[in-house]
Amino acid sequence: MSERLEDIASAMVTPGQGILAADESSGTIKKRFDTIGLESTEENRRDYREMMFRAEAAMKDCISGVILYDETIRQKAADGTPLVDVIKASGAVPGIKVDGGAKPLAGFDGETITEGLDGLRDRLAEYHGLGARFAKWRGVISISNDLPSWGAVKQNAQALARYAALCQEAGIVPIVEPEVLMDGKPGDHSIDRCYEVTEWVLKTVFAELYDARVSLEGMVLKPNMVIDGKNARKASREEVAEKTVRCLKSTVPAAVPGIAFLSGGQSDEEATAHLSLMNAGFDMPWALTFSYGRALQAAALKTWAGKKENVAAAQKAFAHRAKMNSLAATGQWKQDLEAA
Repeated sequence: MSERLEDIASAMVTPGQGILAADESSGTIKKRFDTIGLESTEENRRDYREMMFRAEAAMKDCISGVILYDETIRQKAADGTPLVDVIKASGAVPGIKVDGGAKPLAGFDGETITEGLDGLRDRLAEYHGLGARFAKWRGVISISNDLPSWGAVKQNAQALARYAALCQEAGIVPIVEPEVLMDGKPGDHSIDRCYEVTEWVLKTVFAELYDARVSLEGMVLKPNMVIDGKNARKASREEVAEKTVRCLKSTVPAAVPGIAFLSGGQSDEEATAHLSLMNAGFDMPWALTFSYGRALQAAALKTWAGKKENVAAAQKAFAHRAKMNSLAATGQWKQDLEAA
């Protein structure tokens, strides 16, 4: 595969393919495993991820890249093959989560800043050596009628830009992820409030990327959709699609090769339906695809339940969700295909 950033970024947004976010932190994966009554051991985490990475139908046809966690990028499959090589063999690009998580932002009540810039240059060099060709950093933006503050938006945008510049220096494509939280507190904001905040955040992020001399052709954007708060859901699927596309068109330069949405609190099916409506109904300068974690994995995790005898059925469940999202990435998903 070409090592040019533009080529890697293009491969990550291959038509009809999307990115599997398998970068849950130890705390998050434990919560997921708790729902199926499974202990979160290193071996169980490895088995779970290997089950997905070896789901051939899903990986070869529907998945362009996989975001890994620090532990996973170093792990070997049960047969001794490095998991990175299992991913590469399927044709997908291995990636790595490099941020240190969102921490309370001093002086800004209810808002956060993502940490992890210290020592990032050296970590990126190591991850490149381990096979990672893209990275992910998530900035978390709280939303209510009063939040976010300009200070929080600006500081998160600056951190995203510094991270992106360091990635490109290391030969790694940055996924730039500014997430305006759908399920934040109190979660009763309207879709128009989400539009306003998302537009503001994206304009600020791209101004900072420009100032940091980040090459737009060698990055992928991972934003939230424009959607009403978790506790105020009224907007139709059509409205979510239309407002999201309108917001992106007014903020994201055409030089960006692709946009891979996070699912951010939406149900599996909703996230798929919204993406499909956008691809079916609008002409856009960039590829529009998915970078889902829970929305790709929830059914597979439940089916697997930590049991070897369920691996094939769980892979089938994962392949189904991947296929539905692959169709959505080309605007061809239909509700009645879900039952199949």
